[in-house]
This record gives sequence, structure tokens and C-alpha cells, in this order.
Amino acid sequence: MIYLAFNKPFQVLSQFKPLDDKVTLAAYIHLPEKPKAVGRLDYDSEGLLLLSDDIRYIQKMTDPEEKIEKEYFVQVEGIPKEVDLAKFTKGIQTQTEYYKPAKATLIAEPEFLWERNPPIRKRQSIPTSWLSIIIREGKNRQVRKMTSFIGFPTLRLIRVRIGNISLEKLKPGEFRKISF
Repeated sequence: MIYLAFNKPFQVLSQFKPLDDKVTLAAYIHLPEKPKAVGRLDYDSEGLLLLSDDIRYIQKMTDPEEKIEKEYFVQVEGIPKEVDLAKFTKGIQTQTEYYKPAKATLIAEPEFLWERNPPIRKRQSIPTSWLSIIIREGKNRQVRKMTSFIGFPTLRLIRVRIGNISLEKLKPGEFRKISF
């Protein structure tokens, strides 16, 4: 069985199959057997993506009932106050979706950051800040929708942990085998 931790670069599809002219996992992972992504990580998000050919493992890791934590370091426009972040702990109800309670904490800019190409947009009059956000579900573009709903749009999103598996020192495009 194959179990991999991969640091997905910005603007890479979380799949091997080509789509339009977009870069896929095939540009980085050259194995005879192509493992499947365990869940998804959006095209414009970066960081930890698990891959495996073990169907049971994939089902367990993506089952919402398992409540596996996923941690993201998120750069947002503006500087949220505690009252803004408290909304995460209560759960967020938008017009179309309910997001279960999550944890959101203001953090310092992560020291391990790599350059992103292209870089995020910067506005002279609007500061940015970094959050650690931990969720236990994985709805489509969930973190981006939650930060936008509380008034702090996401500029950069990096997944750093799924359960007890972390990004560690993987650089963008690198992967390592996971052993249990």
C-alpha cells in the first residue's frame, strides 16, 4: 500500500488526470501506481495533501463522522479581534451553509514560509494577519468561506496538518512516505 504526505504547491490540481492546461500531481509524483488524493486541496491552496491507494484509509480519513482535525495557516486581509474569532467556536451559518464549530487563533507569520508565485495581492492601506484554523469537516472551500463571512477574506491558505500527520519540513512539490 502507498501512503504519502505531499506539499502541494499553489495552482496545482489535486489529481493526476490532466484538465485543461493546469499542472497536476503527475508533474511531481512519478510512481508506477498512481495513488488517489485523500480528500481535496483547492487549486489555489497550498500545503499538506495525503495520497494513498488504500481505499479503507481514504474512506476513514475523509469520513466526517471520524472528526479528524485539519489545521490551516491562513493569511487574511485585516486583523480580526477576539470577538471575530469567537464566531468560529460557535459555528458559522451563512445563507447557504452551516459550518460546525472550529478553532481560530491569531498567530505570528509562520517562519517556514516559502515564496509563492505569484505573490498575494497587497494593499498599502489594509494590513494582513495570520490565523491558525482547525476544522473537523471538509466542505468545499470551507475555510475561505468562513473567513470571508466574518469579514476577513483569505489571501493565502496553507494546510499544515491532518490528524497527526504534519507538513513538517516538506518544501513545495516534495513528498515523503508515511508509515504507521
